[in-house]
Amino acid sequence: MSNSTDTSDEHVKLEVWCAGEEWCPVTTTSSLIGKKWHPVIIHRLLEHGPSGFNELKENVDGISSKVLSDSLEDLGEKQLVERTVISEKPFRVQYSLTDHGKSLRSVIEAMRDWGLEHLTKPDEAGSSSR
Repeated sequence: MSNSTDTSDEHVKLEVWCAGEEWCPVTTTSSLIGKKWHPVIIHRLLEHGPSGFNELKENVDGISSKVLSDSLEDLGEKQLVERTVISEKPFRVQYSLTDHGKSLRSVIEAMRDWGLEHLTKPDEAGSSSR
């Protein structure tokens, strides 16, 4: 994947990998954010703004450093997150959402809202079995 540094054009569209099908936009969007931690990382960056690695790890409770690193790399390749070197000594980086990443706000908020409305904590579900 190319590492284009020109993100100033808001109208640049991400490439889809299927063509001509009605479900293609859903499938492509799902492939961008469909991994377990991707929506959570995007949500935390939407809520907290640009974050360093350790801050992000703290805000994404339960994620390992390796999985966070791999997820950030994947989100970067998908042009949703960008990595900026803040300082060389000590070495510090900051992760932030690209315009494409920020444009997922309504999708991520809809996921959150649906979850708040339809999901319950395990201890609230009672003793009912699946």
